[in-house]
Order: sequence, then structure tokens, then C-alpha cells
Amino acid sequence: MSQSVSLSWSTVGAGVPQAPVQPEKLSNTDLIVRCQAGLRPDKLMFAELVRRYQSHVNRMLYHLAPDWQDRADLGQEVWIRVYRNVKRLKDPAKFRGWLSRITTNLFYDELRKRKRVRPPISLDAPRRFDDEEISWELPADEPGPEESLTTTEFYEKLKQAIADLPETFRTTIILREIEGMAYEEIADITGVSLGTVKSRIARARQRLQVQLQKYLNS
Repeated sequence: MSQSVSLSWSTVGAGVPQAPVQPEKLSNTDLIVRCQAGLRPDKLMFAELVRRYQSHVNRMLYHLAPDWQDRADLGQEVWIRVYRNVKRLKDPAKFRGWLSRITTNLFYDELRKRKRVRPPISLDAPRRFDDEEISWELPADEPGPEESLTTTEFYEKLKQAIADLPETFRTTIILREIEGMAYEEIADITGVSLGTVKSRIARARQRLQVQLQKYLNS
């Protein structure tokens, strides 16, 4: 009489080598979860994380400190902080907002060290403005010399108007209009209530409207 042999799946698969995980094929959330495993983030996983979000950090620092020559050094410091603290992030799905908070906090830490009151803001990079009351999109047609002069003057005035905003207004309007973040994300990053965020954005837009009324009506 033959005896039946029972094999568990763990026994069958014991000799089958597991294919290495390719970081570039992981979702953002899965990638962050893997970076949180172990005492320190896996080097390959973390390198992929940097690759995906480096442009986000660079863009924020560019708009916050366009004239600083050491923005690259600040960007490196951002990732050092991420490397050391990524395990503390409770919700991997909120990594982008958490990264923005680290970047913003680092900038203001450095700003306090330099005792600078008002860093200039550059708006030469592509922007996203979604407020119905203020439209800052350039026309698609080729502008003439006079129109080009007016446009150049407008952006100079716009740059100065944003630079003249109080620090809290300036940060909030950058996160909203340039980074395109949701109100909830901005509240999380700046550590204030949702109502405060909306109030700051509304007041910042109102100030910009008043200063740029001449150009908005033309």
C-alpha cells in the first residue's frame, strides 16, 4: 500500500530564488514603505525616492530662494533629513506633503540664520494660477514689441508685489499658486488651520490685485 506524501507550499518554494525587487517598478507608497524598513533606508530604494522627488524639492527651493547660490547644498540637506527621519512618517501616502514641510522648514531655518527679512521671489519658471479672479496666463499669439514691454513690466511688478507680501502670505501663495497644492496640504505643511490657510491666500490675492490693478485692467 503506497503512502501519500504531503508537501507544504513553503517546502516546495524553499529552493526557488526570489527575484530582486526593482525600485523603479514600485508605486510611490510601496517605495516609501521599503525605505522605512530596517535600521536605515535601503540605498537602491532611497536613490529611486530621490530620483522621483528631486525636481519637487528643487522647484520649491527655486521659488523660495532664487538668488541663493547654495540651493544645491540646501537640497542635499533636505535629503539628509529625509534619510534620517523617513521612519517617523506614519502615513507613506502623505510623503509629498511631509517632504514639502521639511524643505520649507529648512529654508526658514537658514533664513533666520542669515537674518534676512525678505527674500526675493522669481517667477520666471512655469506657473499654475487657478484663481478665477486673477488670470496671469500669457496669450498664445506672438506679442508685439509694445505688448512685450508691457508684459515684462507686469512680471517685474508681480515679482516685487509677491516679495512685498508678509512672510506667511508669501509662503502660502507659493505653495498654492506655484506648487498647486491643496488647501489641506498647505495647512499640514505650515501647521495652521484650514481656515487660516484660506484666509491668508484670500488676503494675499487681494493685495496682489490692488497692486497690479493697472495691469489686470489693461
